[in-house]
Amino acid sequence: MNIENKNVLILGLGISGVSTAKALDKLKANIIINDSKNKNELEQHINNLKNIDIDYRLGHNNPNLKDIDLIIKSPGIKNSVPIIQDAIKDNIEVVTDIELGYRLFKNKFIAITGTNGKTTTTTLVGKIFKEANITAHITGNIGVGILWELVNSKEEDYFIIEASSFQLENTYFFKPNISAIINFKPDHLDWHGNYMNYKNSKTKVIKNQDEKDFAILNYDDLEVRKLADSTKSKVIYFSQKEKLSRGIFINCGHIVYSDGIKSINIIKLDDIKIPGKHNVENIMTSIGICLAANIDINNIKNSISNFQGVSHRLEFVDEIDGVKYYNDSKATNVDASIQAINAIKRNIVLIAGGYNKDSSYEELIKVSKGKIDNLILLGQTANEIKKVAEKYDIENIHMVNNMKEAVYKAYNLSNSNSTVLLSPACASWDMYNNYEERGDEFKNMVKSIRRNHNGQKG
Repeated sequence: MNIENKNVLILGLGISGVSTAKALDKLKANIIINDSKNKNELEQHINNLKNIDIDYRLGHNNPNLKDIDLIIKSPGIKNSVPIIQDAIKDNIEVVTDIELGYRLFKNKFIAITGTNGKTTTTTLVGKIFKEANITAHITGNIGVGILWELVNSKEEDYFIIEASSFQLENTYFFKPNISAIINFKPDHLDWHGNYMNYKNSKTKVIKNQDEKDFAILNYDDLEVRKLADSTKSKVIYFSQKEKLSRGIFINCGHIVYSDGIKSINIIKLDDIKIPGKHNVENIMTSIGICLAANIDINNIKNSISNFQGVSHRLEFVDEIDGVKYYNDSKATNVDASIQAINAIKRNIVLIAGGYNKDSSYEELIKVSKGKIDNLILLGQTANEIKKVAEKYDIENIHMVNNMKEAVYKAYNLSNSNSTVLLSPACASWDMYNNYEERGDEFKNMVKSIRRNHNGQKG
């Protein structure tokens, strides 16, 4: 694919938009950028592109599509918006940056997707590659925009992509050398319209794979397991529940890999530092990816054994008067919060609530009953979660207006047997720009309690 002198419209000037613009400039395309925000709101991003010739069309959502050859959209923009629908009518192709990157470059691509566990898995795989002295770039829904990294890479470099359903929606030819699907749970139904559309986007990581490629699939998730029937790639299953004749499984306290002839112990479960069965799932996925990439087993074991996890995912923050504080702001859906609650054995003071993605909170409350001492709710979904909690006779429900109130309320309600857990089960967009911002405020409020701590509550 050649985009030199082509008129390329970038929809949305965020991190991926800046990366895309810089890459397109180097590839000698004509760049047009549209964003509903105005110049002042986008000043920082525009300054990053100040030496590039760009036709900015800002402050609205209806740029002229005349003479546009290709549209690269920010992943969060829905295909249902008028500008995308107009492009489709005019036969203008609309893609995301990972699709364009695949068409333009011949690097080795690893795509990691699933409802939960993507960030932890992507981060761990990147760590294993780095410590094995293999050049790999962490991109996609984590790290930096992929196109600028691709422009400045060598052909033998790996690109490890955390692939969200938003990013995969507008891919058509994308074919990673190694794909991984960790799990499926209903999520982002407000964006995709229904669960089937959401799953269809996720499964695009295996759709175009062939016999030379690998797919790492969760045997314990029946919907994921069945995907082996629809891919030509070499499948490596992993399972926490069953001893597989071929694949990755648990036996006698070890994570084990069998190639169908012999079995090899990879790592003892006791040597894993990050808590929870969901993290064992993430580690098994990472092992499958690294085995497919022919990384030495000792390198894999050593990297896993000193892996401390990622920020905002069951991240230990502090212990004050015997009370442990955990930041799980990355839990932007119900299943992620359930995993966090199951991973913590102590009496929980749970802080939850946020942006409404049309989720059901029934399972969250069922799992929480008997495990949480107090439920603190904030954000757009607070009243909805409260109604479900009351339906299941959950007591000690507290409504707050912001994170400061939530953390100080949790501090006053806790005792030496408590664990304060921020695990919202919701996205952050009603109150924050992203889950990182939400988690950082939680951590700052805990630090404030630490600074002002005098042994007195109230």
